[in-house]
Amino acid sequence: QVQLVESGGGLVQAGGSLRLSCAASGRTFGAYAMGWFRQAPGKEREFVTASAWSGNYIYYADSVKGRFIISRDTVKNTVYLQMNSLKPEDTAVYYCAAAPRISRTEYDYDYWGQGTQVTVSS
Repeated sequence: QVQLVESGGGLVQAGGSLRLSCAASGRTFGAYAMGWFRQAPGKEREFVTASAWSGNYIYYADSVKGRFIISRDTVKNTVYLQMNSLKPEDTAVYYCAAAPRISRTEYDYDYWGQGTQVTVSS
């Protein structure tokens, strides 16, 4: 079992930045690929970014490429999502998730956090 707890969400103006954190506990955190997904009101959950456990492979959705950065601290068992140049369309509940291997598909992820709200005002 892996428990994931997100934090760092909030309200920010367009063009601003936020950093989300996802603290993991339970089984060996370093063995899992970590991903971030988001779900806006009335929309399906969508892939944002993912990192292999080694950090050598990273995927980004086209919509966030060049603005968002995923990173992980295996000592602190925490994965981060640095979000820059935020846009109103980035408004969503953001979820972190853990999977046996890196993937863009939510169904490949076995463990999920409870989500944290990010709201970007125009």
